[in-house]
Amino acid sequence: MVTRMSSREFNQDTGGAKKAAERGPVFITDRGRPAHVLLTFDAYEDLLGARVLDRLAEPAGVEDLDLAAPASEERAQPATFQ
Repeated sequence: MVTRMSSREFNQDTGGAKKAAERGPVFITDRGRPAHVLLTFDAYEDLLGARVLDRLAEPAGVEDLDLAAPASEERAQPATFQ
C-alpha cells in the first residue's frame, strides 16, 4: 500500500509516516509533486537486492571500481568572467 503525504504533514506526524512505511512506501510531496520516499530499512535492502551492511563491509579498493566514462568530442574552453 502506497501512502502520500505533504512535507508539512510529514513534519507534523513523523511517527505516523514511520507506521505507514511499515505497510509500504510513503511518498512525501513538495507542492504536490513527489520529492522523497520513506521506506523501512528492510524494504530498502530488498529494493537493492543485496544486504546493504554486507556490501559496505566488503573490502574494495579504487582498483576494483569499474568506471565507464562516456567519450566526448568537446574540448575544454577557458572560463570567461564578467
